[in-house]
Amino acid sequence: MAQVKPIILLDRDGVINQDSDAYVKSVDEWIPLPGSIKSIAALSKAGFQVFVVTNQSGIARGYYDEATLQAMHDKMIQLVEAEGGTIAGIEYCPHGPDDNCNCRKPKSGMIEAIETKLGLSFETTPAIMVGDSLRDLEAGRARGCSPVLVLTGKGRETQYKDIDFYFDVYTDLSAFAISILHKY
Repeated sequence: MAQVKPIILLDRDGVINQDSDAYVKSVDEWIPLPGSIKSIAALSKAGFQVFVVTNQSGIARGYYDEATLQAMHDKMIQLVEAEGGTIAGIEYCPHGPDDNCNCRKPKSGMIEAIETKLGLSFETTPAIMVGDSLRDLEAGRARGCSPVLVLTGKGRETQYKDIDFYFDVYTDLSAFAISILHKY
């Protein structure tokens, strides 16, 4: 019997593209990390559904608007499509840390939205949440996803935090993709 391929959930800043403490505020500042676009395309072409799950508090802070965010996401989608892949969907939280929303990671609202769209639960359907911060791992874990830390972005500092649950660690999205492509 064929093994069910997990659904792949990716944080954006620090996993797919370069992160910035000053926020990624424009299409020009949205710069993919080496190998990330090809990795997403390879996963997609191998039959994995790949979703992006990203906190975007820069909107609430007034650093950029939703049209600019959409332009950044259009660039990402076009780059992946140019490599023959697709991104199944993008969920983002436009709220600030004090807005008390249910979507901002470490809460799991964005992941729940993907479950609703797909008509399934990650408690019973395998899914992997790939991120570079503790809140990414916590959000995925809250919905039954296997947490994966990449050491790009904030990942190197995250790996040394006192985390009381198991997670896999990869140097970057490419290393994760190679591993998962060999497993399935």
